[in-house]
Amino acid sequence: MKPAVRFSRRSFVGRLGAASLATPFFVRNLMSAPPSNQVRHASFGADGMGGSDMLTIAQHPQVKLVCVAEVDKNRLGRLKKSLPNSKATIYQDWRELLDKEGKHLDTANVGTPDHMHAPIAMSAMQLGLHVYVQKPMTHDLYEARRLTEFAREKKLVTQMGIQIHSSPYYRMGVAILRSGAIGKVKEVHLWSDRKWGDTKPLPRKSDPVPAALNWDLWLGVCAPRPFIAGYYHPGIWRDRVDFGTGSLGDMGCHIFDPMFEALALGSPISVRSEGEAANRWNWAINETIHYVFPATPYTDGPTVKFTWYDGDARPPKEILALLGDVPRPGNGSIAVGTKGAMLLPHCGQRPVLLPKARYADYQLPKVTGTNHNFQFIDAVLGKGKTSAPFDYSGPLTEAVLLGALATLFSKTTLQWDSAALEVKNLPEASHYIRRAYRHGWDVKGIS
Repeated sequence: MKPAVRFSRRSFVGRLGAASLATPFFVRNLMSAPPSNQVRHASFGADGMGGSDMLTIAQHPQVKLVCVAEVDKNRLGRLKKSLPNSKATIYQDWRELLDKEGKHLDTANVGTPDHMHAPIAMSAMQLGLHVYVQKPMTHDLYEARRLTEFAREKKLVTQMGIQIHSSPYYRMGVAILRSGAIGKVKEVHLWSDRKWGDTKPLPRKSDPVPAALNWDLWLGVCAPRPFIAGYYHPGIWRDRVDFGTGSLGDMGCHIFDPMFEALALGSPISVRSEGEAANRWNWAINETIHYVFPATPYTDGPTVKFTWYDGDARPPKEILALLGDVPRPGNGSIAVGTKGAMLLPHCGQRPVLLPKARYADYQLPKVTGTNHNFQFIDAVLGKGKTSAPFDYSGPLTEAVLLGALATLFSKTTLQWDSAALEVKNLPEASHYIRRAYRHGWDVKGIS
């Protein structure tokens, strides 16, 4: 048996460049359905949301799970338990997976910590793979723009993992707002009770790296640093500025989504955080973030205001008073229109039009939901389109990430120039818009 192929990062990037010129393979992926109508799939991540997406996609009758990349061998239990007969090849290094398997694949899902979404997704797309990427689509604004542009240029099928986007109640909320039932929308208030952040400084300690975890691969494009048990992996990375995107990045792509779609929003004009500033290492908690978007046909006035609240922050009393006796959900939004208002709880509850007495006879529109993951595979097979492709989810992600960026410069109104991808009045923000990858981890198409 030949030993496993070893390659440097430079070698891998070179191979990606060569693969992107392999015209027959590239054209097959872009211009026709997979051979024999079987989709050959790879998963980047075997647990958490990556594992959830992997298992759901693997249930599609026309999908074959070919391989899985997971940096922590202790997180393979979900795969082995749920798919005990799977013959998928397991890799610890995602670059090795693409190097060995890329030409035999059609699709991939990326469900890693946020900081590795863009490097892996772009590397897969460079090989002609269609990609399903968990929210937020990327860690940085520039990454979101580049993935969107590349997918559009190469006509790749894409989907962001905002699975509630395809649920009946979110679709219902969009239909209600588009119908004008509450009139033109004047303002929107959105909130989450999540506290993905940490007010404390970085601990000055170092712990042994677990034998099953490749810590260098987990860090990926981020600068090396000591492993700290229970501080980064698993899950707690959402609190950390370098790896996650805080409460807004984690939940905002869900909760902004139906409002963003219904009102046909694009890039905000400005954004301002009123909470405590994020520190050098960690995102802040209990944030209030104000957005101003340009007017659309569904809004009232020259602009429309969005306000985000997380943790213990709450909408003002006059907005909460609109609920009357309706309980405020832990995660959700209220759109305030010229004729009324709409409460849209996040996940599993139907919209509520307010005041209830005014809408007592209102018939909610009949809307059905779809399987968000299956929708992606069906689109690859030429059966319909995805509802959250990068052309939609890229601008959504940019808007959400801009709010997270504002928390790094609290109590400063950031004037946003979307075309130039820059904060016009704050040049020092550019470091967070497009962060440099660590030496040796350049990714073709992004860095």
